[in-house]
Amino acid sequence: MKTGKLPENVLKRSVLRQIHTGSETVQNGAGIGRDCAILAFSGKEGIAASMQEGLVAAQGEAFTDPAASEPALTIGTLIQRCANNLAAGGARPSAAMVTLLLPERAQEAEVKALMAEAAEKCRELSMEILGGQTRTTKGADAVLAVVTGFGRMRGADPADAVPKSGDSKEPPFGDGSRKGAVRGKRASLPGQDVVLSKWIGLEGTALLAKGNRARLLKRYPAYLVEEAEGFGRYLSIVPEAEIAADFGIGAMHDASEGGILGALWELAEGAGVGLSIDMRKLPLRQETVEVCECCGVNPYELLAGGCLIMTAQDGPGLAAALEREGIPAALVGKVTEGNDRILINGDEIRYMDRPKRDGVYGFWESRDLLPRE
Repeated sequence: MKTGKLPENVLKRSVLRQIHTGSETVQNGAGIGRDCAILAFSGKEGIAASMQEGLVAAQGEAFTDPAASEPALTIGTLIQRCANNLAAGGARPSAAMVTLLLPERAQEAEVKALMAEAAEKCRELSMEILGGQTRTTKGADAVLAVVTGFGRMRGADPADAVPKSGDSKEPPFGDGSRKGAVRGKRASLPGQDVVLSKWIGLEGTALLAKGNRARLLKRYPAYLVEEAEGFGRYLSIVPEAEIAADFGIGAMHDASEGGILGALWELAEGAGVGLSIDMRKLPLRQETVEVCECCGVNPYELLAGGCLIMTAQDGPGLAAALEREGIPAALVGKVTEGNDRILINGDEIRYMDRPKRDGVYGFWESRDLLPRE
């Protein structure tokens, strides 16, 4: 199999169909677009959990090893992704467990640097590191990190906001009828506005810019390349998720691997609804356009961490609430009845494809084939 997410048909056939959850405790379990599991205990607050994994390198060294089989991330990025998943699921990120699987060539200084970075990111997010596992293994060619994040569900009774998993009539999305509602009934979603925070392709732009700096500097001014490299500062969607939950929304999903088109598909597939999206309204930074053109990557299929997808009855009101807090927001379309996911680009109308492999992986594998300038 190729690096990256499993194709959706493989995920459904060989993973999700093998998972059977019947416990009343599980309020949100495995499924398409469900990046956050939620457990609710009688008379107690709900607990949310999310896991992220990947090859990691110390801060400043990610995406630079030409021998690596895939781009290395920073451990701070994995922790941020966990926090984003938790926030989009209606939880406040609280803690993390960190596991490091080390190759035999790893040095103690590298382990110390990785854990110091993890601790700093958790302090930034007001999270605690609970523990984890660190071990050296012959099976590792690079450092593999697994981060499990935990959070407390918003509200006194998580069952009020999240239907029980396995109830096909009530997928885990919200009705937008009350403040703090993050997930609820499918029937309420059609007709809601689709709102995006910040811009698409932020995380992928930063990775590509760092990994292709010399080539980019031959084509573009240094300030543009440096700005693209710094897009990592936009990766947290925790602030906008809290604003959206307080405002009252129908659904939230943080965009990530597979780009904005993959994330929109996952939201619609998980909710069993359709979408009508205006491609011209998808917010895109010029730096992303330039970096993607240089690297031969489709910006709409590029790692999109830092962008939160929200649906709401009052999309303009939600966008205004975000803008008041200094968070750019754009109305990009509508949730519709049925299962049609439509992309509109001027006079052109086409159906959305199932999520494709993220453009970052294609670039990484072809980087040695790029013409030199």
